[in-house]
Amino acid sequence: MNLKSFAGGLHPPDSKHYSAGKAIERCPLPDELIIPAAQHIGAPAEICVAVGDQVKKGQQLAAAKGFVSVPVHASSSGEVIAVEPRLHPLGRPLPAVVIKPDGKDQWDTSLTGADPEQLEVAALKEMIRDAGIVGMGGATFPTHVKLSPPGEKQIDTLILNGVECEPFLTADHRLMLEESERIIDGIKILRKVLNLETAIIGIEANKPDAIEHLTTACVAHNIQVQPLKVQYPQGAEKQLIDACTGRQVPSGGLPMDCGVVVQNVGTCAAVSDAVRLGRPLVERIATVTGPGVVEPKNLLVAIGTPLQHLLDQCGGLTGDPAKIIMGGPMMGQTQLSLEVPAIRGTSGLLIFREEDLSLKNAGPCIRCGRCISVCPIHLQPTTIAAYARLDMVDEAKQQNALDCIECGCCTYICPAALPLVQSIRHIKGGIMAKRRKI
Repeated sequence: MNLKSFAGGLHPPDSKHYSAGKAIERCPLPDELIIPAAQHIGAPAEICVAVGDQVKKGQQLAAAKGFVSVPVHASSSGEVIAVEPRLHPLGRPLPAVVIKPDGKDQWDTSLTGADPEQLEVAALKEMIRDAGIVGMGGATFPTHVKLSPPGEKQIDTLILNGVECEPFLTADHRLMLEESERIIDGIKILRKVLNLETAIIGIEANKPDAIEHLTTACVAHNIQVQPLKVQYPQGAEKQLIDACTGRQVPSGGLPMDCGVVVQNVGTCAAVSDAVRLGRPLVERIATVTGPGVVEPKNLLVAIGTPLQHLLDQCGGLTGDPAKIIMGGPMMGQTQLSLEVPAIRGTSGLLIFREEDLSLKNAGPCIRCGRCISVCPIHLQPTTIAAYARLDMVDEAKQQNALDCIECGCCTYICPAALPLVQSIRHIKGGIMAKRRKI
């Protein structure tokens, strides 16, 4: 295969063997669904139901507030038993709608789909927005916003992210193998919205079955499948664009600045459902895995399902959880409790026991330069982290700290176990706070 890649990065053990061969299973509904109003980048949705309301699957629970926002919907039919702050993956209680499922899982009958070929572009974008479609790779950026670049930005290429470069996660892998028709249909809808023909699906070479399957399936639709070198963070937008097209996103810029829009393969499948069936984004595939999980699985999960319920469907854990991560080990979010609900960006649940963790105290920097060699943005992580420790905001900004994508390569490779990405994240917050005051 003609494997492409980008400069920098590294190759941590992918640990995908736990679940890569496991077909997608539908997760049974829990006793309660905890559905937060904030599940996307941008303004949280505004809750529009009350305690005692009977709701159907797909019914709107919270309305979008502004352009960079999307509505939130019920992921099953049942009764609203609470509207109150509940523990959120962000680490604090945030407004949520709590539903007691009635066991019928009945869709809202007012939801209707359409033939995308018969719809205007504006109508397609409206359906995608109303369905609450966001980036399914974990970033949860509202999809309709990405599909609405300013008129001066000429988009000529659509890149589909099937990389799934995070260790342990296999949800997108299984989706590409089992439901390629939905992905291809979503790609065709996105091409129409963006008025372009060039579409490239990037897939890492550790998924040869997905590469072969989609290459065959895409021939008739003029969609290119690009095999990529196994190199983390190959799935990050800037690195994926570089690998697939050779184009560089400028410092401080966006993919649209080099004529590209990037969408996750899971987002494409959700777009197909939104347009063809009229169904909003109320469920997603999540990988439940880790060395101590009795039976790792790829589960089709109703949004709002507590993480403990997902773990129970996999036979539980052999030992006590020492670290709970929503997403992958490199860029995922550490969670405080298994009572936190799965949301639209929950690509996986990764659990480690004490014996699975290698803990090491941070030591002094030895100036080895490894962090610089692996940084995919070509920054100097130790320099920025040093400025962060001294709260030297302006100096960190001059070192292009805001360009850091927080992939964690520097922290992973550091022999002194310095928390480099955490320090950079801290100073980025300081830079943005100072910018808001000006």
